[in-house]
Amino acid sequence: MTFEFNDQDRRFMQRAMELASHAEHEGEVPVGAVLVKNGQIIAEGWNQSIGHHDATAHAEMQVIRKAGQSIENYRLLDTTLYVTLEPCPMCAGALLHSRVKRIVFGAPDLKAGAAGTVLNLFESQASYHYADVESGLLEAECRDQLQAFFKRRRKEIKQKKQQQRDTQVKGEE
Repeated sequence: MTFEFNDQDRRFMQRAMELASHAEHEGEVPVGAVLVKNGQIIAEGWNQSIGHHDATAHAEMQVIRKAGQSIENYRLLDTTLYVTLEPCPMCAGALLHSRVKRIVFGAPDLKAGAAGTVLNLFESQASYHYADVESGLLEAECRDQLQAFFKRRRKEIKQKKQQQRDTQVKGEE
């Protein structure tokens, strides 16, 4: 399905990509998110699972927590979430519970996407709240950001293993 995105949508997704860069600089998977209400950002977040030692510290969860505290309500009615990667099942469930009205994501998550790629919690008959989900906003840019991170990470791991082998060989001599 093709969606029509406007300049405001692009601007908010670009901000989410900037936040994803914060995650990458912290050694986290580069995913960023912003929550918008009435054209204003009310919360921002990026992946922090590694640094916080918290499997639930995804970008979307960070945004939901901050927004709830900001507006002093867990119901985030009439809001739009912009996130660089399709939400996983945990985040999709939290978005449904918090009543986010619209979810816009960049790149699909081929392994754990819960907004239509692997499964779709937003269209489940078990859902008591429905959200509009729109995908593909700056998809190539979001995907490239993630792929570059994982490519670099694999290279770093390979180099580290080679250094360990070299050190082990020198120690045996």
